[in-house]
Amino acid sequence: MIDFDQVSFAYSPEAPIFRDFSWRVEPGEFWAVLGPSGGGKSTLLRLIAGLLQPQSGVVRVGGEILRQPTPRNGLILQDCELLPWSTLRRNAELGLRVQRLQRPWRRWRQPDPALDTAAIAARAEHWLQRLGIAALAGRYPHQVSGGERQRCAIARTLVTAARRLLMDEPFAALDVRTREALQELTVRLCQEQGLTGVVVTHALEEAVFMGQRILVLRRGRPVAATVVENRHSCDAAFRASAACRERCAELREALS
Repeated sequence: MIDFDQVSFAYSPEAPIFRDFSWRVEPGEFWAVLGPSGGGKSTLLRLIAGLLQPQSGVVRVGGEILRQPTPRNGLILQDCELLPWSTLRRNAELGLRVQRLQRPWRRWRQPDPALDTAAIAARAEHWLQRLGIAALAGRYPHQVSGGERQRCAIARTLVTAARRLLMDEPFAALDVRTREALQELTVRLCQEQGLTGVVVTHALEEAVFMGQRILVLRRGRPVAATVVENRHSCDAAFRASAACRERCAELREALS
């Protein structure tokens, strides 16, 4: 569960992004956050991730007030943020390796089997297989396509057993066929694993396909928000339908 309770946030006092903003995401829901550039989408995502803190109000994640980033939130950005000097396999293992290094010193005498080297390698291999890039595990990021790098970024998040998938325009730089395939795969994996998903996008069609519910942020200081129900999400046949075009027109009107 993600719960914004009367949240206010501003980079400068003269231009607040959110003021007394409330919003709730139930466990297992997949939301799309739609809006223009500079409309507060990425700020919202960073508040959920714990990278920013509100000036007033609280953000609760999993029923607890979020005061810092947590490994239960998996953040995926547009540029993947893979380590260029590491193979895809090592990049997929990175989150768990960092968790092992961050264990308090007193716990090193009682190793966690889930963070054993062999266990980390097995989890990474499982998700690389699931994302369809196991055959590329020994390659470096510059040796694979943008879509394959993004698959690795998704695998790296799922390896850590994150319960919330937070994505900031993750498919914007990809070609249409790759983008649509990854949209479908991401939603399907979230459904299979019971994950909560939030994808930030400025693309109407992407919001309509991925979001069970769509949060529309309109430019302003503070921003205004509207929730649009979207029962046709994740339906590949819906993409080419007249109803999809009508929903996109509805969202375009909501943005204005």
